[in-house]
Amino acid sequence: MRVIAEDLWFPEGPVWVGDGSLLVVEIRRKTLTRIFPDGRKHVVAELGGGPNGAAMGPDGHCYVANNGGFAFRQRADGRWVTSGTPEDYRTGRIERVNIETGKVEVLYDKVDGRNIRGPNDLVIDSHGGIWFTDPGKTRHRDWDRGSICYAKLDGSHIEEKVFPIHKPNGIGLSPDGNTLYVAETETARLWAWDLAAPGQMKHPTAAGPESPHGSRLIYASSQYQRFDSLAVEADGSVAIGTLDRGGITAVRPDGSAEFTKVDGDTHITNLCFGGKEMRKAYVTQSYAGRLVEIDWPRAGLGLFEV
Repeated sequence: MRVIAEDLWFPEGPVWVGDGSLLVVEIRRKTLTRIFPDGRKHVVAELGGGPNGAAMGPDGHCYVANNGGFAFRQRADGRWVTSGTPEDYRTGRIERVNIETGKVEVLYDKVDGRNIRGPNDLVIDSHGGIWFTDPGKTRHRDWDRGSICYAKLDGSHIEEKVFPIHKPNGIGLSPDGNTLYVAETETARLWAWDLAAPGQMKHPTAAGPESPHGSRLIYASSQYQRFDSLAVEADGSVAIGTLDRGGITAVRPDGSAEFTKVDGDTHITNLCFGGKEMRKAYVTQSYAGRLVEIDWPRAGLGLFEV
């Protein structure tokens, strides 16, 4: 393991830019930050709220799922952890950031006339659309029910596709773009939907004995752990940041899985692939405030081309 950068304020959403640099969101600092191979950091944009997930679009802009903000507390060991919803929270949003100029545009803050609550992660397909998860917000005695949405990159259209779903977090697409994957945080489950067309699920509301929302259950953990965000590999496996155990769970298309420990933090929130032949995994250790690089045994999936 190699430490790329430290003193990051709850990093998430790593993105391989392609020139050797990476982007991360810093949720507590409320920024989109660029990290260079030598560890230098440059704040691309001050976003406010709680930038949570990020992805590069075909137009060279970075698209951000902004959850609207978390409250934080500092533990006795000095590490900062999330602690619910802040008093100044208003709504979540999907943003577009020009990574050269730092210009920020809010593409969406409502869906079907309702406020977007707390979008967490997103993936861009090859048709100019964004799939994103919205687990909502958590309060001391209750939490929102989650949803999955689809929107156009140009800001012209947004739809809620799945509701309700319990704490959806990581989201990704299979290499052929025909399967949508979503990880649930608290249950440590991985669900899959077959897609009929861009932005269209084959069985969007087909509740039944196998699923409450038309999906297929790919994997369910047999031990206590929680799932965060994910990245898809070139062979179709899904690599999921795994909380509390502190590592990455790679789930193969047949439902089998293997766990890779990542030393130094229990809060492995996200990863992306990059480097030569996409064989490096860049991993966010959010409690430790680090971005680290590890060798990965298989190639990661590159960006979808529009």
